[in-house]
Amino acid sequence: MTNRRLSNSTLKALPASVAVPRYARSGIAPGIVHLGVGAFHRAHQAAYVDDCLAAGEADWGIVGVSLRSPDTRDALAPQDGLYTLAIRSSMGEELRVVGSILTLLVAPEDPAAVLAALTDQRTRIVTLTITEKAYLRAAGGGLDSTHPDIAHDLANPQMPRTAHGFLTEALSRRRAAGIQPFTVLCCDNLPANGATLHRLLVEFAALRDPSLAGHIADGVAFPSSMVDRIVPATTDADRARIAVELGVEDAWPVMTEPFCQWVVEDDFPAGRPAWEKFGVTMVGDVGPFEDMKLRLLNGSHSAIAYLGLLSGYDTVDRAFADPAIRQFVDGLWAEAIPTLPQDAGLDTAGYTAQLAERYSNTALAHRTTQIANDGSQKLPQRIVASALERLGAGDPPAHLMAVVAAWIAACEARGKTLPEAHFTDPIDTRLTELGSRPAVETVTAMFDLAGFAKDHSHRMTLIDLTAAHLERLRRGGPAAAFAALGIGSEKP
Repeated sequence: MTNRRLSNSTLKALPASVAVPRYARSGIAPGIVHLGVGAFHRAHQAAYVDDCLAAGEADWGIVGVSLRSPDTRDALAPQDGLYTLAIRSSMGEELRVVGSILTLLVAPEDPAAVLAALTDQRTRIVTLTITEKAYLRAAGGGLDSTHPDIAHDLANPQMPRTAHGFLTEALSRRRAAGIQPFTVLCCDNLPANGATLHRLLVEFAALRDPSLAGHIADGVAFPSSMVDRIVPATTDADRARIAVELGVEDAWPVMTEPFCQWVVEDDFPAGRPAWEKFGVTMVGDVGPFEDMKLRLLNGSHSAIAYLGLLSGYDTVDRAFADPAIRQFVDGLWAEAIPTLPQDAGLDTAGYTAQLAERYSNTALAHRTTQIANDGSQKLPQRIVASALERLGAGDPPAHLMAVVAAWIAACEARGKTLPEAHFTDPIDTRLTELGSRPAVETVTAMFDLAGFAKDHSHRMTLIDLTAAHLERLRRGGPAAAFAALGIGSEKP
């Protein structure tokens, strides 16, 4: 294996089978700052922007910002920001080098540089993939104003730590300098993600300066978006395989599937790339698409993850190949589909068929532990919201609440039948207080910690349903839970 790295200077030496940027990177100007430059962004938005740059839209290069870890910068800076996107299916693998990330910054190391990039008048869009927990919401959905990082950013606006602090300070500086606000495009799995971030940022800004809060409330665009592409964690085996294919080393290639979807509300006062030319769906209201993805894809992903972990499966394709889990997912979809908007023209049958094909992709090796992380933050919009709507319509959410029970059972299994830190959750430090309790007490405590269905009239019904599932999981594992749902448990 060669010790040479992927970089601008080695691009021409790559095999002809590897797609490379079809533009001169030296002529690209930054127009987008992205917060949270992880694997998903590099498999999704950065690839779409790469297409636009190849089409001649040279002023939309990306400045990537890591809000916490320097790992991505350390891997990609020696490579001039280049990385390999490996698109894997059961039929084979295609390699593409993406060149849209021009610069990489690490916020804790140099917050001033991040603020300078955000304030640069060339920056017209700021995109975010910072995961649900980084939005620092309280149990009721508003800003957690007691969070230490929020308190720090309010006291030290020139040295922010959070996305809230960086965006608010940059918008304040742009207003003072007479520079048009950038558009803030949230790409995380939050309900009405643009409106949610807008509300949180206005709440944060109001704690600093009411007039600044008014400016953000009335003068800054926050379109919502829905993103979808499965991006498993990169392994050392992936790195070794890619290096052999390229003939040079890539410190952090990204693995992904052929499918890619992006639905965006078209509200960009400062301009945007022509994403629609490359498959992005620009709409007036992303809500129906977002709900379909959250409840059908993300919801079933959580189900596969927790039931898969409890059944001994380490990847999605292996778990989904279990007839009982597959049948459970079909039942879950049958419960969730009626909660979606019925007049939005959604093709739920086609969508779920597509999901089944994606979950069966044996080349992707999407690990159940990766999906299992942060369940307390993910399940409210993926599962609980559908369950509450089912109950409101007089229909039982049996499969839906079994997913919540499987999450609790998987949390309990860590350090026993699962490794101690097999997956993590923001409420982990408080779970030690629970100990071994009867199922209904455990479920009530978990609902309290996670804020599930807080103050909702159907809360106790959800708790009772979840507790019944948890008792079965504790007593007889997934097979007992499946049997109660009328599902056979034979394995292939």
